[in-house]
Amino acid sequence: MTFGVAEEGIMSLHDQVFAAHESEAFAAHESAIAIASAKRREVLLGGLAAFLLGAAPVHAQQAWPSRAIRVVVPFSAGGAADTSARAYSVPLNDILGQSVVIENRTGGNAVVAAGAVLGAPRDGYTFILDAANCITNPVLLKDLPFDYATAFVPVTLASRAPQVVAVRQDFPAANIGEFLDYVRAHPAKVSCGTPPSGGMAHLALALLEERAGVKFIHTPYRGGADAARDIMGGQIDSILITASSARGPHKAGKARVLAVTSEKRSSAFPDVPTLAESGFPGYDMDDWYGLFAATGVAPEVVSQMQQAVAKAARSPALMENLDQAGQVPVGNTSAEFSSWLDRQRPLLQQLVRRAGITVS
Repeated sequence: MTFGVAEEGIMSLHDQVFAAHESEAFAAHESAIAIASAKRREVLLGGLAAFLLGAAPVHAQQAWPSRAIRVVVPFSAGGAADTSARAYSVPLNDILGQSVVIENRTGGNAVVAAGAVLGAPRDGYTFILDAANCITNPVLLKDLPFDYATAFVPVTLASRAPQVVAVRQDFPAANIGEFLDYVRAHPAKVSCGTPPSGGMAHLALALLEERAGVKFIHTPYRGGADAARDIMGGQIDSILITASSARGPHKAGKARVLAVTSEKRSSAFPDVPTLAESGFPGYDMDDWYGLFAATGVAPEVVSQMQQAVAKAARSPALMENLDQAGQVPVGNTSAEFSSWLDRQRPLLQQLVRRAGITVS
């Protein structure tokens, strides 16, 4: 509005100059007015240039976030990854001052969700909470439309989730030793479900087969909640899923948890032994959930999101919620997460090849 008033002033001066042309008596006055008008124009143009130059950085540095943030989860609602995402969303809402919306996009061995994130604008408002599929899919799937290693930027490892081996309530085995003896005596007869193909649960099962000398009928699921539902209904003999996903069937008396796959016992099942203490020293196969952004998202946004997740991970309320779900919050730096992924990648991909894991 200041510019509008100034322009009106200039037009008024022009009118006066135009009128002055009719009288030579105003010639000297006209010259003075013209000089004043030129000076005013110079001031106006200078002010406009300063405004435009000053406005550009303000626009480029618009505060992030200024609206809701979407976190896509490639697994079904109610599963361990979904539990982690929703647990984090609560403190993140307060830390970031914006809503963090969780969206479950299952299918395609987690590729559907990855594609949705890559297809979204690279503006820092869409992230993915992925798992081991980002490491194993390049080995499992042909003609992937993107390269995980270059298409995504690691933000932080959100949480780790100990996994468990559980059997249906009426399965004829009282402990993990008896269970493996039964499977060994009935090769390729006992079914075991994991979510999904090529995920950490599937890899944990493959390593158990390798170490114990047994063979299961593998049944893949989209998420832990789906596997938990089927063991509650008695449609499957056993499952290898996260402790959080197994709590429902266990509490309902529909499944019995026999062993934990992590190095240490799970807080969700403190009385259940680990596989490492059950004859398989060194066995340690946690599931995990990491936050990623599509390559091209501004580094400062990635850094802000990492810092927000790290702060949330130290929240007593979140720590309690994840502990009750059998998970451990992490929230490490992007560099630490990236280095950890670089170490995990060859180990897991070699296990996929040794076990001959495939997906249909």
